[in-house]
Amino acid sequence: MTNNDSLAEAVSAQDGSAERGYRDLHQTLAALEREGLLITVDREINKDTELHPLVRWQYRGGIKEPDRKAFLLTKVVDAKGRKYDIPVVVGALAASRKICGVDTSCELAQIGASWTRAIANPVKPLVVLDAPCQEVVITGDQLDLPGKGLDGRPSSFSTPGRDHAPHTTLSKYISKDPDSGIQNLGIHRGQVKAPRRLGINPSLEIQPGICAHWEKAKARGERLPAAVTLGCPPCVAFTSAQKLPIDLDELHVAGAPIRVVKCKTVDLLVPAEAEIVIEGFINTEWLEPEAPFGESHGHVNPQEFNAYMEMTAITHRRKAILTAITSQVTPSESSLIKRMARERVFLSHLTKALGIRGVKRVSMHEPLTNLRKVLVVGGRLVVAANKEGRLTLYTAFRPQDLPALIEPFEKKTGIRVTKRFVQRRKAGAAAGQPHHGTAGHLVLVLYGRRTFAVATATNARGHQAATGRGGRQASSLQDPS
Repeated sequence: MTNNDSLAEAVSAQDGSAERGYRDLHQTLAALEREGLLITVDREINKDTELHPLVRWQYRGGIKEPDRKAFLLTKVVDAKGRKYDIPVVVGALAASRKICGVDTSCELAQIGASWTRAIANPVKPLVVLDAPCQEVVITGDQLDLPGKGLDGRPSSFSTPGRDHAPHTTLSKYISKDPDSGIQNLGIHRGQVKAPRRLGINPSLEIQPGICAHWEKAKARGERLPAAVTLGCPPCVAFTSAQKLPIDLDELHVAGAPIRVVKCKTVDLLVPAEAEIVIEGFINTEWLEPEAPFGESHGHVNPQEFNAYMEMTAITHRRKAILTAITSQVTPSESSLIKRMARERVFLSHLTKALGIRGVKRVSMHEPLTNLRKVLVVGGRLVVAANKEGRLTLYTAFRPQDLPALIEPFEKKTGIRVTKRFVQRRKAGAAAGQPHHGTAGHLVLVLYGRRTFAVATATNARGHQAATGRGGRQASSLQDPS
């Protein structure tokens, strides 16, 4: 693509999106360009010092969300002057709600409802034998050649001067339950350690599916097969950022039957229209130092021991585009994409699962809170809950977590809070066995004609961060020390 080429012109009219039922990344970028939501930068951009700060300035510089854009960087270089032949796009997933609406081919007001319907009506993917993501296949000793491994992909520094190494930020890890065979798809950062070695931060505090898969593989004395996509159809990327039951494959709720293809070196299915796919095995015997890396609260998370992946293949499209995401301090692209779906999930849970029909809207707070800290729920109460100066509080909290939340409120307002516990069970657990999750616990406070809610990511099984150099034998991802 030359500097003056239009993405809209570069995508053929016979693009196949109508037949598939969803757009790939290239077709989405063409649509964003037509809507005036894509900025193409044709001058050289240093991935190690400029790329992420340039795009993040939208958030830190006071540009309001509706005016934020996606950035396509066509001439990427590194701090040593090396040039990459793979463009990078940032902000194309969820820099704004409008961009997300284009990505999902859905009206803004309907995104939440569409997501709820998708969860309720999973669709099995369509397995194909020939896929764009395998137009170029690199395996074996070829991966050791200069530029053929991870060193040939323009992974960048999110916070120059603070991050320990280049990271893949919109890396969608695919793994499979060794027992059930159900795949899991989730976004986790990947630290580029060597041309054939990628660190992984599996966000232990929120217990993603890949953690359970790792533990099962370790118990078997096996490595965990994994695949990482760096760019894929936006409907798949949107789904991978959400939290679903561990027994529900994200590829089944991404929309129309998603076309998938079997990997070349591991027994996993990946989106056929992915841009770049990294295949390999996650070591279950050893952990390695990973990070530091910036977090949503605005501070840098210290180095800790985490898993790593040993690469066996890279496949990609001939004209691949690597996707990255603005993450770390909120608000960010990462927080907005979660917010758009989770607000609807919380609303559905409150109104349907808990039967509180007066709740009309849920709004998650982004700046410096990572969404799970504070929610505001607006609605009308069905019953008068404040006649005697009391609040009724419905919660999935553990009892011991409540005083720190309730007592300051009671002291400030003079209003007594009545506590009612809503017990939850693990899927398949016997009746009478309550289960309190480790993150995102919801607290609902009913007050007069208005409804307020607060949530926190209190973790009863916190991951112990460890510092130091060299590897460490792993007993568990929960407590590697």
